[in-house]
Amino acid sequence: MQRHLAPILPLACLGALAACATPTGARYPSLAIRDVERAQGRFQPVPAAPLAVPEVGVPLAGPLAERVAALDEQAASAHRGFLAATPRAERLADAGSGTAIGSDAWASAQVALADLDSARSLTAVVLAELDMLMVARAVQAEDISAIEQVRQRVLALVGEEDATLERLRAQVR
Repeated sequence: MQRHLAPILPLACLGALAACATPTGARYPSLAIRDVERAQGRFQPVPAAPLAVPEVGVPLAGPLAERVAALDEQAASAHRGFLAATPRAERLADAGSGTAIGSDAWASAQVALADLDSARSLTAVVLAELDMLMVARAVQAEDISAIEQVRQRVLALVGEEDATLERLRAQVR
């Protein structure tokens, strides 16, 4: 191992010596403590006001059970709309599969997928409203278990819709 380092050692020494060289007349600042660094004293922290957490307003009226049930039905309705639009998108994705980008079949498949994506967004909006409601209740330290149950169902619907869109997009690429 030392034989491998022998040719490199003189080069390393030259690099170290070059680092120590100072050009003539070069003036570098002193490393001594400056007057400004000798300053002493203490700063008193400014007392902070306690954090007041305002109530999060949720734009849904009615008792919690009614709100959650309405959002659950809204998600189910949006999912039914997605499922109704899926066969047309599947048909057009099959027709556009393997065609050239920009062809009529490819373009029709892209439009159908965009329509299907719009139908999916309706379910995602319900998920967002459930999230907002859940956060508002959690901030107020209220029970969120009923909201979480519906949220999990809606999350599963959105996941199913995402999987369908991903499958169809893979056909049209």
